[in-house]
Amino acid sequence: MPSLTVTIDNTAGFCFGVTGAIRKAEEELKNGSLYCLGDIVHNGQEVARLADLGLVTIDNEQYQQLHHARVLLRAHGEPPATYETAKANDIDIIDASCPVVLNLQKRIRQTYEKTKTDGGQILIFGQAGHAEVIGLQGQTHNTAIVIENESDLDKVDFSRPIYLFSQTTMSVEAFEAISEAVLKATGDRQQAVSPTPLPPYPPTPHIYDSICRNVANRVENIRSFAKQQDIVFFVGGKKSSNAKVLFEHCKAANPNSYFIEGPDDLKSECADAPLNSKLSTLNFKIGITGATSTPLWLMEQVRAALLR
Repeated sequence: MPSLTVTIDNTAGFCFGVTGAIRKAEEELKNGSLYCLGDIVHNGQEVARLADLGLVTIDNEQYQQLHHARVLLRAHGEPPATYETAKANDIDIIDASCPVVLNLQKRIRQTYEKTKTDGGQILIFGQAGHAEVIGLQGQTHNTAIVIENESDLDKVDFSRPIYLFSQTTMSVEAFEAISEAVLKATGDRQQAVSPTPLPPYPPTPHIYDSICRNVANRVENIRSFAKQQDIVFFVGGKKSSNAKVLFEHCKAANPNSYFIEGPDDLKSECADAPLNSKLSTLNFKIGITGATSTPLWLMEQVRAALLR
């Protein structure tokens, strides 16, 4: 008789920032109507669950037209303009911004004040248009330069002081690579200006590793978990950048990895002939893991569907 083992990765699921935001939403919904500015988490099923409880998701345009209401700010954080609108429109803000993000916003805001005297530039390594990055840029009146890859360094004036930060959910390896590229570009500029030893010109870049280790550690955990399984079902939302990154690491560690949004996707994946034959193999191990935006209850549904 074939033996099938289905294991949920015990390091998967919401990060503490998202957990706090969802807990706050559930608590505040008991006190009446509540809006959320943007999807509270990049997972359609969790957004739908909270909508059933009464949480109304709005976009920025709708937020601007809102008055005398309660609005939850999700874990990603918001720019100063969001709070200014709340004050002008008599909106009661329920701030569920992640503490890690809030600390980074404060540090960037303080650095921005410093650049007014030293002429420096703030670089943010992250995904342009991402909610967290928009909030970080807002601390600099949108003057910070967003760097997604090395080609974006063409936007930077390396004759000026450089202050490099990172979106909290970027990978450590990618941040190290971009940091090296910034250091090299600065060195190249210095060599072009003064090939003979002189006091450093331009100044050595200030590099701040602002990556959340609660998220970054998921990479090693997911690699280790994936290697122990015959097949891995990675559960995540298509809108989640974190899910895309973690799935790439999962797939690299175990080529037999499949990205699904929930149990309904198992039909199409399990219809694959090679996969079907693997599922009947003796002592077969299936692993279920997910992004920092994936709820545990959804992974449990996937497990239950596999064991039917």
